[in-house]
Amino acid sequence: MLTSLARYWRTVRHLRPGQVVHRVVFRMARPAVDHRPAPSLRPSLRAAWLPPAENEQSLFGQTRVRLLGLEGDIDDGGWDDSAKMKLWRYNLHYFDDLTGANAAGRAPWHTELMNRWVRDNPPALGTGWEPYPTSLRIVNWVKWWVAGGDLPASCVESLAIQARWLTRRLERHLLGNHLFANAKALLFAGAAFDGPEAASWITRGTSILVTEIPEQILPDGGQFERSPMYHTLALEDVLDLRNLALAAASSGDFRLEAVGAMCAARVEPMRRWMRLMAHPDADVSFFNDTAMGIAPSPAVLEDYAMRLGYPPSAPAVDGVTLLADSGYARLENANAVVIVDVGPVGPDYLPAHAHADTLSCEFSFRGQRVLVNSGTSEYGDGPERHRQRGTSAHNTVVIDGIDSSEVWSGFRVGRRARPMAVRLARAGTIGIAAAHDGYRHLPGSLVHRRSWELDRASFSIEDTLSGVPVSAEARWHVHPDVAVGAVSPDGKSVSLQLPNGRELTLRVEGARLNVEPATWHPRFGECLPTRCVVARFGGAVVRTRVDWSA
Repeated sequence: MLTSLARYWRTVRHLRPGQVVHRVVFRMARPAVDHRPAPSLRPSLRAAWLPPAENEQSLFGQTRVRLLGLEGDIDDGGWDDSAKMKLWRYNLHYFDDLTGANAAGRAPWHTELMNRWVRDNPPALGTGWEPYPTSLRIVNWVKWWVAGGDLPASCVESLAIQARWLTRRLERHLLGNHLFANAKALLFAGAAFDGPEAASWITRGTSILVTEIPEQILPDGGQFERSPMYHTLALEDVLDLRNLALAAASSGDFRLEAVGAMCAARVEPMRRWMRLMAHPDADVSFFNDTAMGIAPSPAVLEDYAMRLGYPPSAPAVDGVTLLADSGYARLENANAVVIVDVGPVGPDYLPAHAHADTLSCEFSFRGQRVLVNSGTSEYGDGPERHRQRGTSAHNTVVIDGIDSSEVWSGFRVGRRARPMAVRLARAGTIGIAAAHDGYRHLPGSLVHRRSWELDRASFSIEDTLSGVPVSAEARWHVHPDVAVGAVSPDGKSVSLQLPNGRELTLRVEGARLNVEPATWHPRFGECLPTRCVVARFGGAVVRTRVDWSA
């Protein structure tokens, strides 16, 4: 009981007072549903709207869907099937397939499905009326209509009811990407409809976004939850809002001008951040809650930005680049890319998507991912979710079997690792060093220090521990396409065979190696078998070198 209370206090003490107040208000409130007739639509908005980012196809029949890697049929389980996990049900209510690949060819299915949603989901009842899925559905229905799709009369009426309901259920207790999505939806609804009520939605959404955009988009361009996946979602939001503002202005509606300008100023820093945090295969790296297939890919977002008039992105350059505000760095040369985490787990008041991955890293060699964090295959509160958030699922050091940050439940963090002493390597060297205090509460006030260095023939890591742990190990999760050889007789090296036949060698000093079974989770619902090379410390310092000089 005392341990649980202490952990709970270490978690909630970081919340903003307003979050606590709004949580009580949100739970206690019982707002009425407003069934007044919908305002008239503004068809002029459709003239200048540009095609948005394209999602993966998720509708494969009139009622058959594939979401998060799992198939389902609305005829079998309905819209709120308790046999499906909550995130799957959320996704069912988003209507992302309205902007899916080749969506126009499925227009009759979409029209009937939107009509059916209105019939089957009475206002304020069920998962579909929670604020987040309501927000994403409003945006997708408006995108469908403004791109020329048929929005049935029942859906026009429902869209207005949804917007009114959302104004009474804003997620000010959660903040972050949820509140951003709420505000974005109000702007989309307000721009789509005419009249004073629609104007009030724009005013409400704008008042939120003028605060949240500078709060959530850091000066280096990163989204403040420090997840590459949520960053790409945030970039899509910013591009959508810019698109909407331009389309509205072309029809003489300048009410979105302020938000559009704020978004326009952040597109380039956000594109740069996305590019620096991507591997040479042009997809996301796996830090904090990240998976492929949830957000549009970086390539799709690049195409969207160029449709909006932005120039092609410049490629990343050799050397070391520090994203100081979000706490990541990229080391790159002609052979390799290394992406390292030297930042906090997230904003103190909102670490919901944090993993205990401080000082972890990922490594690609000539376009092939070699070392990867384990990714994210599920949300919820089960043991697999806990394992994937834990330190041992990442390429960093685990001390005494304890997580560097106290991740617990599905989205909570108690004690947090704080990065410190971040510094670039000496001139002429591609390297960086940092430390964190996530183990300082252990006997001996342990601190983990790590440095990374990249040269033409190798990638080197040095781990130093102050204090004497009971046990410590550096873990290196290998991509499934890379074959791991047997550990050498002296326990100091192992070969890594790439798909193209090229062989790398991982060697250690100050430790002995072991190879364990592991899994990689590049998408929700996906579990790929792989191997983890474990270096068990024999002292306070371990040096690891991945060599390709032979």
